[in-house]
Amino acid sequence: MNRKEYAVLIQARLAAEADRMRQEFPENAVQSCYIDNLLPEELALEIYKSFPDKSTMMLKKSLRENKYVAAQMNEYNPVLEEIVYAFQDPGVLKQVAEITGIQEMVPDDRLYAGGISLMAKGNFLNPHLDNSHDKNREMYRVLNLLYYVTPDWSHEQGGNLELWDNGPKDAQREITSHFNRLALMATHEKSWHSVSEVTVDRSRCCVSNYYFSAKPLEDHEYFHVTSFRGRPEQPVRDLVLQGDIALRQGIRKVFKKGIVDNKHVYEKTKS
Repeated sequence: MNRKEYAVLIQARLAAEADRMRQEFPENAVQSCYIDNLLPEELALEIYKSFPDKSTMMLKKSLRENKYVAAQMNEYNPVLEEIVYAFQDPGVLKQVAEITGIQEMVPDDRLYAGGISLMAKGNFLNPHLDNSHDKNREMYRVLNLLYYVTPDWSHEQGGNLELWDNGPKDAQREITSHFNRLALMATHEKSWHSVSEVTVDRSRCCVSNYYFSAKPLEDHEYFHVTSFRGRPEQPVRDLVLQGDIALRQGIRKVFKKGIVDNKHVYEKTKS
C-alpha cells in the first residue's frame, strides 16, 4: 500500500461517519471526536507490525513526559512513512476540514513533533498544551490527528488520551487508545490534554500528524511554548512545571526560534 491508496480508504471511512463526527467535534471545550475501524484490520495490523523497536527511537523523559518518538521516517519500515503521509493527502485534508469546520489548514511535511510515537510500561504524558506554532513560529498549530494501531488495547492498560476541558485542575474525560481508532483534537490555548500512564508490559503505538493554519482557532492572536502542568495529585510537580513554563516562555519571547534546535523533524536530505 502506498500513501495514496491509504488516503483513499481513510477519506471514504471519514466520509461515511462525517455527520456524526461533525456533531461531536464542537461539543466540548477541547474539541474532539474519533472514528473506529479506520482501515481494514489487516492493514492496521501491518502498520503495527512495522513499528520499530523502541531502542531505535528518541526517548523523551522528564517530569513532563516519558515516551518514545521518531520523525526521521526513512530510517524505518516504508509502511510507516506511507501511512504518516496518507493523512496529509489533499482529499483527507478536505474531509477533515468538513468534519471539524477548520478551514485553510495545511499539513506539515517536516513532521514537527509528528511522525510515530510509542509508549511502553511506565510511560506517560502530563497535562499540557502543545506548542501554539510551527517550528519557525509562522503558522498556528490547529489540529492533532492520532491514529492508534496496537491490537487488543483496553482502557485498563493506560496510554489513553485525556482531555481536560476545564483545565488541568478539574476532571478529565478520556478517549481510549483502541486499535484502529483515529482521534481528532483541536489545539489552541485551552486544549489541555495528557496521556495516562501505561500499566502493562506492551507498546502502545501511534501515528501522529498536526495540521497548521495562518489563522488561530481563537478570535485573537496568541503564542505559548509546549506547556506542561502537574496532575491534581502532583502539587509539587505542578509548581516546578509552572516555573519551567515561565522560563521557556520568557526565552522564546527574546529568541523567536528558540536557542535549542528541535530535532523532532524529518530531515529529508538525511540518509
